[in-house]
Amino acid sequence: MLGWLASFSGYLTPVFLVLSPLLSYTDQAISMYKARSSAGFSLDIPLIMLVASLFRIFYYPGAHFDKALLVQSFVMVFIQLILLKVALDHRPGPSSKGGEAAVPFARAHDGGGGGLWEAPRPYRFWQWRSAKPYWHFVLYMFLGLAACELVLAPVHWLYPAYSALIGYTGLSVEATLPLPQIFSNARSRSCKGFRVSVLASWLLGDAMKMYWFFSSATQIPWAFKICGIFQAGCDSFLGVQYLMYGNGSGPAVPELVVKDHKMSDWPAAASAMGESEKLTMQMGVPHATGRDTPVGRRTSLADKST
Repeated sequence: MLGWLASFSGYLTPVFLVLSPLLSYTDQAISMYKARSSAGFSLDIPLIMLVASLFRIFYYPGAHFDKALLVQSFVMVFIQLILLKVALDHRPGPSSKGGEAAVPFARAHDGGGGGLWEAPRPYRFWQWRSAKPYWHFVLYMFLGLAACELVLAPVHWLYPAYSALIGYTGLSVEATLPLPQIFSNARSRSCKGFRVSVLASWLLGDAMKMYWFFSSATQIPWAFKICGIFQAGCDSFLGVQYLMYGNGSGPAVPELVVKDHKMSDWPAAASAMGESEKLTMQMGVPHATGRDTPVGRRTSLADKST
């Protein structure tokens, strides 16, 4: 029975891993495109997956891990480029809720509230207002990795260490994938904008990867296993957040009340004022209506002037 299950998993899991980027992120891209807004979606997700996938592609010549993981990396780069394009095209303005000021790691004075993930980044990295720097970064990263591969591959005494370095770096970056969304959800106390289909595919993928990593007869480096365990824990916590916050819009902001009047009722309250009250408010002088004297009678303003 266990042998049959292992054999079935050996065929099914690689297919799922190859298709998982499409299954996970296509729905997210379509949702943002239809809503004409990427509010609630962290732009750091495409950043993390593009860096991790490109590093993993260039890790393959030195590690020769299972080809299904290599094909998955190419598919992931393709879908993340599309996702980044859609997210940038429909990015909300900084003043709107869930906009640029609400993404994780946004500057504290932009979004307020402070916190570790709201600290300013050097050169506003991956927080640029223009779309061009995002594409320039991806292109330069690819060209840099390709140049290092061509230069270091012939250096046999150095290349294994370099290959292991980019492999562990890429997989470590991928393991942090859920963190930006976790921070974003915690800050807004809402999972609005984050598709449950993405979460479900992450959790299902974690379960299948963990079983396959530790039961597969093919070559699976320990870097994949260690980072996979960490990512599975983060994805599980993201699921707990979804149960806690749901898909709501976060806590309501109490309406400001001035002098027993709600701000929404202020025009009506102002229209009920007398002309003298309006005049004194405009002049910044408190309106005097008289007060009780020690003997208990009302003293008018006319009496005071005499």
